[in-house]
Amino acid sequence: MASESFDPTRSAATPQLAASVKILIAGGFGVGKTTMVSSISEVAPLRTEELITEVSTGIDDLSGVEQKTTTTVALDFGRITIDQDLVLYLFGTPGQDRFWFLWDELSRGALGAIVIADTRRLDNSFAAVDFFERRGLPFLVAVNCFDGAPVYTINEVRDALDLDNHIPVMLCDARDRTSCKDVLLNLVQHLIERAGRAPVAT
Repeated sequence: MASESFDPTRSAATPQLAASVKILIAGGFGVGKTTMVSSISEVAPLRTEELITEVSTGIDDLSGVEQKTTTTVALDFGRITIDQDLVLYLFGTPGQDRFWFLWDELSRGALGAIVIADTRRLDNSFAAVDFFERRGLPFLVAVNCFDGAPVYTINEVRDALDLDNHIPVMLCDARDRTSCKDVLLNLVQHLIERAGRAPVAT
């Protein structure tokens, strides 16, 4: 027997799906990409780390990160829900030059990127900055504050990397979840602002 409250003309409310956004976490070797993805991901991150062996001697530049024992050989992957309407999928890129061929594939479908910089080796950031500038992919520079690393102001980092004024630069600690979330929120805000300035197609 049909219920008196049943209304066959009324459809069940369709749950709203959250928008998913692909974000790259990029930068040179040993700057903290894997650490950031691990710190912020709400799911167990996927890592493709391998031990650094003597085979890499003369191939990988370990200057400044001599104590590093592992390296990402493909990608890191994580996810974070910003709110009920937005989920970010994070793809960490490999840092060594010999794995850079993967960057083109990983960047497909990405809406933005975070370039992590290390003040001990700022010159290692130029390649990543150039990569995203050439492809017109919006990015933010996050300076990972390593213990004992030289301390520079945001303006000094901007000048050293020859960044345009519209590119956000901020300090962060890749080990700290709150700090990493602030970086991601700043990138999302940057993407929203850029979308608002984009000319409307007619």
